[in-house]
Amino acid sequence: MNASQALAEGIDLCKPLMVRYLAGFADSTRAAQAPGLPNHVAWSLGHCALTMHRVAERVEAVAAGRTPTDSPGPLCAQDFTPGPRGDSERFGAESIAFGSTPAPDAANFPTMARCVAAYDAACDRLAAALRSLDPDRLDATIPYGSNTLTVRAVALRMVFHNGDHCGQIADLRRALGMKSIFA
Repeated sequence: MNASQALAEGIDLCKPLMVRYLAGFADSTRAAQAPGLPNHVAWSLGHCALTMHRVAERVEAVAAGRTPTDSPGPLCAQDFTPGPRGDSERFGAESIAFGSTPAPDAANFPTMARCVAAYDAACDRLAAALRSLDPDRLDATIPYGSNTLTVRAVALRMVFHNGDHCGQIADLRRALGMKSIFA
């Protein structure tokens, strides 16, 4: 296994890790919030999906020999709609972007099944982009927020980013009185 494949495997492993913490959440609780824990499950899944799509877009550019830019391209219309409001099928891209404030209105977020499908699709896209990348290109730089980082660093950051939001979901589970996933 080369380094690009290893990073892709790290992204692949985020899927089952996140899903195990979703046990007990339903459409009726996908936007449930607890005091001091504003990031609900629907927002977390959408935010991680949006972030991975944006990173995948840049990795795909590097793999194709193009210069990656910080000008985002169109998002998958099946999972996202422009603007602050989503619906039962799609995330409103502005409502889950970096710096957004998670709103508790479930009607503005996809169903749980669609949230998970969008998250899974984003993991698959990023993992595929990393697998297509020649390992010699892992040190190419790409824009990431206000920084410029190597593809390798951003790929590792995505694993930790997903893990961070998974931890927030674990905290939310406790705050909402849900039983442990380990019980």
